Amino acid sequence: MGTIVIQLLPHILAAVLYGLLGYHFWNTRWRENDQARVAVPMQPWERSAIGATLAIHAFGLYGALFSEVGMRFSFSFALSLMMWLAVLIYWLESFLARMEGLQPMVLPLAAACTVLPAVFPQVHLVAHAGATGFKLHFLAAMLAYSLFTLSALHAVFMGFAEKALHRRTMTRSLTSLPPLLTMESLLFRMLLIGFILLTLTLGSGVLFSEYLFGRALTLDHKTLFAFASWGIFATLLVGRHAWGWRGRKALRWTMAGFAVLLLAYVGSRFVAEVILGRV
Repeated sequence: MGTIVIQLLPHILAAVLYGLLGYHFWNTRWRENDQARVAVPMQPWERSAIGATLAIHAFGLYGALFSEVGMRFSFSFALSLMMWLAVLIYWLESFLARMEGLQPMVLPLAAACTVLPAVFPQVHLVAHAGATGFKLHFLAAMLAYSLFTLSALHAVFMGFAEKALHRRTMTRSLTSLPPLLTMESLLFRMLLIGFILLTLTLGSGVLFSEYLFGRALTLDHKTLFAFASWGIFATLLVGRHAWGWRGRKALRWTMAGFAVLLLAYVGSRFVAEVILGRV
């Protein structure tokens, strides 16, 4: 019991730090006050604080996922890992563009997902985790899930900004966000990279299922949801290229694809581990 608590301490600490940073960014970028509504660029100490929290979170994830008996995983670790990658991508992007106005939404979500392994500590051992092919398959899958998670968050931010602009309401939170066209370009860049990674994940699963998982591919609900999400994102990217889809239509397709993809793994693991009590 004591070992488990020690393993979960980095998750709890990272969750607290994410929460505090989320509050800080809300207070300094979104909270309305009497000061002029001007953008406040991200300060070096803020970027360093996010980087340090990411390092603590990564340490906790690595220690929890990889043990002497093998690789362990669960729906709670899946969400925690996805949000770690999402925050990492935003953190890296902040060196190139204004990302401070997006932090008050992504950091609290990261805090909520980071603490999940402490609330739902049930894990299961992953078979064939020692194979190089499986590690590459797993890495591609988690990067794809993380990019689509970030894309969904981005879609929420863009919807918020678009509505505010249509209402001609200039709030402090709106002035902190990047320009709408910049956000849209970043959204489709993430969607394209995520789609390529998802294609590699599904392709390797279909072609090398027996090598990766020790059994032939089965058309269960997880597989069907994954292919359904692939179809939604493929349609969105084709629609963008061929017919110039953007705005609310693009946002709706993004959210639909993400919801289906989330059901593919996280939903099935939640039902199996929490509701049915299987590991």
